[in-house]
Amino acid sequence: MSIMKRIRDITVATLNEHLESAEDPVRLIDQYLAARREQLQQTERLYQQCAGHASAMRQQYLVALEVKEKREQQAIVALKAGEEEMARLVLQEKLQAEEKSESYKKLYEDAQQSVLELSEEMKQMRADYQEVADKRSYYLARMEAARLQQRMNERLGGFGAGYGAPRAFGRLEDRVSEMELQARTLRDVRRMGGGAYGGGYSPANPAVDAELAALRKKLEREGG
Repeated sequence: MSIMKRIRDITVATLNEHLESAEDPVRLIDQYLAARREQLQQTERLYQQCAGHASAMRQQYLVALEVKEKREQQAIVALKAGEEEMARLVLQEKLQAEEKSESYKKLYEDAQQSVLELSEEMKQMRADYQEVADKRSYYLARMEAARLQQRMNERLGGFGAGYGAPRAFGRLEDRVSEMELQARTLRDVRRMGGGAYGGGYSPANPAVDAELAALRKKLEREGG
């Protein structure tokens, strides 16, 4: 496992640990995404450098390989012409070119392997970035739903128990019922006075006067 992959795995794991408990998960995700964008840009720059280096090593390898093959053909021509000493010198250059080509070939292969690893790493980093960006949209939707729920609770809170229209109408109902009762009672009293006891006149009666006085005192005590 590469160092960059371990760093990426640790970073993603850390994000997942803190995401659910964060007071502002969207802000945490934005910070993570900003850091990931910077890492991705750095990786892309490194990829370009490695790709350029791999291309240069390949070119050096091919040039050395071409020199090696050319010197071998020259040595053959020299031997056919009876120029053994010349053939020896050319073969010496051929061996040098062969050694050089092998060295650059190894450097090219190593550089190409780095390019492949970085390419795979960038692919995974982009996938991780997109996954976290999708989580941002999800948590943003959850936070908006929570805010709307809070606003709804605040708006409807005045209609809870002990508040608002239900209690007000209850008090109004009691008051109207009391007024209706008083009106009916007064009407009944007037009917009694105008009917059963001979129309509006009532002769002096000490007992009635005493009851009336007692009733008035009772009303005074009750605040009526």
